[in-house]
Amino acid sequence: MGKVNRRTFLGRLSIGAAALAAPLRVAAQPAPDARTRRILAIAREEVERAGAALWRRDVAAIADFGVHSSAPRFHIANLEAGTVRSLLVAHGSGSDPEHDGWLNDFSNLHDSWATSRGAYVSWEWYQGRFGTSMRLEGLEPSNDQAYPRAIVMHAADYATPAHVARWGRLGRSNGCFAVGPEELQSALYQLSGGRLLFADRLGIGPDGADVAMPPQAAVDFETAIAQRRAAMAEEDAEFGRDSAESVNAEVPR
Repeated sequence: MGKVNRRTFLGRLSIGAAALAAPLRVAAQPAPDARTRRILAIAREEVERAGAALWRRDVAAIADFGVHSSAPRFHIANLEAGTVRSLLVAHGSGSDPEHDGWLNDFSNLHDSWATSRGAYVSWEWYQGRFGTSMRLEGLEPSNDQAYPRAIVMHAADYATPAHVARWGRLGRSNGCFAVGPEELQSALYQLSGGRLLFADRLGIGPDGADVAMPPQAAVDFETAIAQRRAAMAEEDAEFGRDSAESVNAEVPR
């Protein structure tokens, strides 16, 4: 090795010391876009509002029924990481009698087959008629019948991109939060065990701005329920079933 004179050695030593003293530079993370920021803000606000009813506050779901059913409108917000993942989700047939993909109205009534607005807390998984599903408890007067109405989160083939590609909209549930089979498992892992699910007509577009929702006719739920119960009773009598077996049955439509 060649000789290094004292001046060169001291110069190299000072450069090395300066490099060690300099702060490490971390690659800059892109700031969340306007849509993500808006969803995260709503999720944090609703988690705070739900308070002690929640067991876990790290992840929350925001179901935005002010957006057409063909758009990903079920937002899973990771409040620790500051990220949002969005899925398709179906609404209830009673909330959309025209079946045009837009939600007309919410209801908490039995046999309304409608979506209910408000905050829910997630419960445990169970095996039901649609396979693995997750029970939900409504936390507000607007959705406190969710558990007795059997409003849950489950998988459905009518809640997939393929269904949208064919029909231009999702199918409808009987009020349950139905997502695609390929999405269910990861969604349940993120949301189960006492986390928040909040549903409302928010209308958050892809750019974070409000979606222009076309006018929707109000639903006469009382009349619709009476007609539905009469039809179910007639069908039960025809097939010799107990009418109680048909109440709140979750049938994809």
